[in-house]
Amino acid sequence: MSIDHPDVILVGSGIMSANLGAMLKRLDPSLKIQLYEVSEELAQESSNAWNNAGTGHAGICELSYTPNRSDDGTVDVANAVTIFEQFEQSRQFWAYAVAEGMINTPADFINPVPHVSFVHGQPQVDFLRDRHAAMSSHHFFDEMAFSTDPNEIGQWSPLLVAGRGNIPIAATRMLGGTDVNFGALSRKLIDWLETQDNCAVATSHRVIGLNRDSDRWTVTVKDIKHNRQLTNSAKFVFIGAGGGSLPLLQKSGIPESKGFGGFPIGGQWLVCDDPVIVAKHSAKVYGQAQDEAPTMAVPHLDTRVIDGKKAILFGPFAAWTTRFLTKSGGLTDLPGSIRLDNVASLLKVGAYNLPLVKYLVGQGLQSMASRMKLLRTFYPEAQTKDWRLMDAGIRVQAIKREDGEAGIVHYGTEIVTAKDKSIAALLGASPGASVSVSLMLQVIQNCLPELLATPEGAGKMKEMIPTFDVDLQDPSSAELFREIHQRCDRDLRLTDSRS
Repeated sequence: MSIDHPDVILVGSGIMSANLGAMLKRLDPSLKIQLYEVSEELAQESSNAWNNAGTGHAGICELSYTPNRSDDGTVDVANAVTIFEQFEQSRQFWAYAVAEGMINTPADFINPVPHVSFVHGQPQVDFLRDRHAAMSSHHFFDEMAFSTDPNEIGQWSPLLVAGRGNIPIAATRMLGGTDVNFGALSRKLIDWLETQDNCAVATSHRVIGLNRDSDRWTVTVKDIKHNRQLTNSAKFVFIGAGGGSLPLLQKSGIPESKGFGGFPIGGQWLVCDDPVIVAKHSAKVYGQAQDEAPTMAVPHLDTRVIDGKKAILFGPFAAWTTRFLTKSGGLTDLPGSIRLDNVASLLKVGAYNLPLVKYLVGQGLQSMASRMKLLRTFYPEAQTKDWRLMDAGIRVQAIKREDGEAGIVHYGTEIVTAKDKSIAALLGASPGASVSVSLMLQVIQNCLPELLATPEGAGKMKEMIPTFDVDLQDPSSAELFREIHQRCDRDLRLTDSRS
């Protein structure tokens, strides 16, 4: 089914398009929305459960979000606080979707899993202690526990302690962490969207052209199954195609796209699904970053719940690739993205990031023994026979003109929007999916502000995201935060599952 000349065209079926489409349709049920997805199935790239950590990034355990420590021991936690607030908006919208019957069975996509930060060696123990002091002083994290006692840490996560020597260790833990299957969530939201009047979803349809025509965008699409080409048009286009976003943004020709490049980073996981081992580990444990590793490759030992089955993932191990997409990408994706307007940015970043390139190539070539060696810094008693190597997804880190000495070893996302607000594209990596609702709220506020300009529109958004116009970071909002956080726990059915 297809909607001719819709108000909105969404490109890609991942968590970004899924959230945006659902939010727009709830704000204005009269909107006509068409979604195009190149794959035969929905949410098979970055949002696929096996292609990301599913961490539900809330800034709780990710040490890369709080790297700066002053001489007096003070740790800057501002980024973690901001990410936590953004994830709260995601939880609020997903809880609303469950309460309103838009999606069912929340355990299919979100489950309670404690978030743990784990370090070893006295300098890192001292850092984590200072980090905990800064984190726990904020009302978002006042329930965070800290310990240097191996016995207590062993109760939190036995695999971390058994067989470990006398080296100093430390950990923080928050029980309020979650594991999120973003692929399942995307499919649930898009399935709901497809049932609404004047909405359609077309899989196996690749967007191959974008041209501005008067007050609408003409979108050229290839119907892969029937080997035919068609065109459609819309007032507003959102490109949420993961690694495929940059080439489409370049096809749009908007001045705002000039100078952007993309640096793809592949990944692999070690996976264990032995029920005896899996039963001993219920946590997402993030550790210390390796020197040259990009933030998306900081090692972590994760409990995952995918299609109702628990497993443990370790990694990700980054790798060099020239593909932008796992399933529908090609080896020429990276060279094909090079333009006169971005070649200087790419060369400059490459010159400053030779250690990263060397790291990525080395990661891809390393042996199973070297992967197991890194795993044993988390799980000393890990046995090779219990783990298998599995390919993960590809992330395309956006490169901007101003990147250079700062390089591309950073986290974050970039929303690129045309001056006339008629098209927007999302580029970037972590914490991406976790803060997708906040990012799509920004798209609505920036590109479709008329939907929020009326008391009715603002009221509908308030129902979906109760704190969208509230500064939850402010100490005066502490009680409101706790009230809404607990209500979301109930609606998402997380409360009864926590121990």
